[in-house]
Amino acid sequence: MTEILFLALFSLLVMGVPVAFSLGIASVAALYFGSSIPLIIVPQKLFNGLNSFPFLAIPLFLLAGNIMAAAQISERLVKLSGLALGRYPGGLAQMSTGASAFFGAISGSAPATTSAIGSILIPSMVKRGYAPAFAGAVVASSGALGLIIPPSLTMVIYGTIADVSIGDLFIAGILPGIVIACALGVVNYIMAKRLGLTGEPVSADMSPRKVIAESSLALVMPLIILGGIYGGIFTPTESAAVACLYGLIVGMFIYRSITIKSLGPIFIDTAISSAIVMYLMGTANAFSFIITAEQVPQALAASILEFSSNPTLIMVMILVLLLLAGTFLDNVAALVLLVPTLGTLILAVGIDPVYFGVFTVIALAVGNFTPPVGLNLFIAARLSGSRMEDISKSALPYIGAYLVVLVLLILFPKVITLFV
Repeated sequence: MTEILFLALFSLLVMGVPVAFSLGIASVAALYFGSSIPLIIVPQKLFNGLNSFPFLAIPLFLLAGNIMAAAQISERLVKLSGLALGRYPGGLAQMSTGASAFFGAISGSAPATTSAIGSILIPSMVKRGYAPAFAGAVVASSGALGLIIPPSLTMVIYGTIADVSIGDLFIAGILPGIVIACALGVVNYIMAKRLGLTGEPVSADMSPRKVIAESSLALVMPLIILGGIYGGIFTPTESAAVACLYGLIVGMFIYRSITIKSLGPIFIDTAISSAIVMYLMGTANAFSFIITAEQVPQALAASILEFSSNPTLIMVMILVLLLLAGTFLDNVAALVLLVPTLGTLILAVGIDPVYFGVFTVIALAVGNFTPPVGLNLFIAARLSGSRMEDISKSALPYIGAYLVVLVLLILFPKVITLFV
């Protein structure tokens, strides 16, 4: 049955069938041709895969991110990052990374961060003489911070799949997120010096007090989420609902950029995105049932442990696997395919699931700005008018920065779990 399952899955993926449908069809094929288990188990497992209260956090966090994006806070966050970073060489590139870190802490999504920040700063960078491909690479690589800096939707999905505390994942992701943002800032500085890019003068009408006041309301949201979860005031699911309410209050009554009429498109977009993610989670549960019944995770773990039981070496092998998976699959698909299998392995060698979760999210984030399916690349190419190939070449130093941080996290794992 296992052979039929994986043969059907990879054949469908090669043909371009969406991952969610590939998982479901492969599960049905494996049961029909290789087992006496009735097919009624597939819809039962699909439903049971979604019948979980923590999963309610997924559409709620998507809604919170869409609300804050519709509140047009990206311009305010760009001004805030300009106030702090614009004076340094490559000021607009530094502003892109800083604004992406701020916006990522609100949206929890890499594509949303890339689109929101890129639509403002890529035209400005091109106008100031930045090469369009370089401008796109900066925004695409910085946009991946939306997956890493909490609250992160990808961490919510990992936590629900691996049955790991989402609150612990959020807290553990703060320091690595800051480290990666600083690493990208260092690359920006080096590239700016090499390309002769200067800092940006502070605009006369950009009052520091006004900029901080306008942006602080948006930045309060992640503090509410993290503080509420870690303080035991509410669960991650409840924190997502609180974030939605806070976003509506700020967007409708303070910024006044959200109207009753604009709520319809926000809810529709959230419903579509939620349906895609949740259907994938359901079919992944059916797929996981089969590989668990066939003891695939245990067999894989045993074969790897025969080769080596050194946690550091195993994490290096896992890093290579995650980078390859992130290159060809989106983050959610990679998580639902790999986490159930790798979870058995990491527990066998004593690797902390919280550490592994944050590490996995960072490694998969790299795939957002690497070809052939990096969504950030598509967005940056559209905004900059450059070819994906050119942006990919310009992004190589930023990929290097992520890899350096990932290697350091393998060598010093306590960095992730320092505050957990």
